[in-house]
Amino acid sequence: MADRLTSLDSWYSEGWKGLNVAVLGLGATGFSVADTLVELGSAVTVYAPDGPADTIELLDVIGATFVRTPLDSVPAALETQAADVVVVSPGLPPHNPSVQWSVANSTVWGDIELAWRVRDKVVRGPVAAPWLTVTGTNGKTTTTQLTTAMFESAGLRAVACGNIGVPVLDVVRDPDGFDVLVVELSSHQLHYMPTTGDGAVVPLASACLNIADDHLEWHGSAEAYRAAKAKVYERTVLACVYNTADEVTRHMVEQADVVEGCRAVGFTPGVPAPGDVGIVEDVLCDRAFTEDRRSSALELSTMADLEAAGLASPHMTMNVLAAAALARAASVQPSAIRDAVRGFRADHHRTERVAAADGVTWVDDSKATNPHAATASLASFETVVWIVGGQFKGVDIDALVARFGPGARAVVVIGTDRAPVLEAFARHAPGVPVLEVEATDTDQVMPEAVRHAASVARPGDTVLLAPAAASFDQFDSYADRGRRFAAAVHEHLGGSADGDHGSPEQP
Repeated sequence: MADRLTSLDSWYSEGWKGLNVAVLGLGATGFSVADTLVELGSAVTVYAPDGPADTIELLDVIGATFVRTPLDSVPAALETQAADVVVVSPGLPPHNPSVQWSVANSTVWGDIELAWRVRDKVVRGPVAAPWLTVTGTNGKTTTTQLTTAMFESAGLRAVACGNIGVPVLDVVRDPDGFDVLVVELSSHQLHYMPTTGDGAVVPLASACLNIADDHLEWHGSAEAYRAAKAKVYERTVLACVYNTADEVTRHMVEQADVVEGCRAVGFTPGVPAPGDVGIVEDVLCDRAFTEDRRSSALELSTMADLEAAGLASPHMTMNVLAAAALARAASVQPSAIRDAVRGFRADHHRTERVAAADGVTWVDDSKATNPHAATASLASFETVVWIVGGQFKGVDIDALVARFGPGARAVVVIGTDRAPVLEAFARHAPGVPVLEVEATDTDQVMPEAVRHAASVARPGDTVLLAPAAASFDQFDSYADRGRRFAAAVHEHLGGSADGDHGSPEQP
């Protein structure tokens, strides 16, 4: 069997036919795995505790078997199946019993490894489309979208995929193909990615934007989380892009096993050293991919461009610089980067201005699902009424409250587990008013939070939804949380705020 699996390095490998595969999990990724493998001719059984009814029905239509079963213990059917390969959905942690059994008794892949093996189904050029890979604790999605926009501005057919919401396997099977894939990778996906062998991704360029503790309950430790993130740089061909202000990312690059000739390219909000990208006065500059990088630089964009596009906050500026470095590594011209920045608009729920009335601005940064992301958001505003709380995923909020709590006008605490926030404010900012949202009904949480915030906000303040936590204790997603916040703000303000105050846009 080992020889057969080794031969599976192309969509057109014969060994896919009749391969006995188990798939653990039935989200969008799990279904894309099953759909791909059935198309390849493999025998596929999907194990999951549940799934959307139409998706389960579709499994039967395409010819896959569905076994409805909990995965917190090893299903008997999985044991008797004796699968050649088990493909694990990224939501399942390594300590899950079914995952542990699979590692001990079979060969385990993630969806990214499978996608890399079959990436040549549709080839538009002489070889399969190159991948650029992006990870980091925060900013992944915006950077992935920006990089994709820069390639599109250069006239290439590019796609943002992976953890951004579009499974890579759906992309590699697109009948029209792509010139380049910009792949956002979560720490979960990276954990299951090999760094050697035919299933190991060989990115043209790669980036880890930043590192702060996150998903510790999934990985088991901060060390394991960082080790997973570091995999993004392995086997990179042209450029490992890193944050010069984050020593952890620099160390990751130094330790990575890359293709000979691959360069380390830093991005910085200051004046770039030769070999890096950064900012000189108000101009974004490239001193990495120019012939005379010691004495000159190429202009990529300006801070005025970023301001017009809503990208001028410190963390968004860093995302632009990282994306520009990735695009320049693949020879995208500076003019295309400038045009992409000018035409770009960030997704909803990322420091998105919802409304302004009576001197108070309301901002939705529901995407700030961990303290590191909330740090970037809180640092962007002078005085805030801070709406915070949710699922903290094993991460300590104490340092965040110590830094920003004392300067807050007030804090509005949401979430089912409010104790960590209340205790941190009692320690570090005892004089700051703390208002608790007692409502547990999802429909009532944000209206109550908005009423509390409005009662204490003063002219010049920003009411900032930056929860520093995941949303799943009370909401379907961070987007659901943000939409409900915006709807509550519009309902509270009625016609008194500027702009359109009907239903908030959908993400």
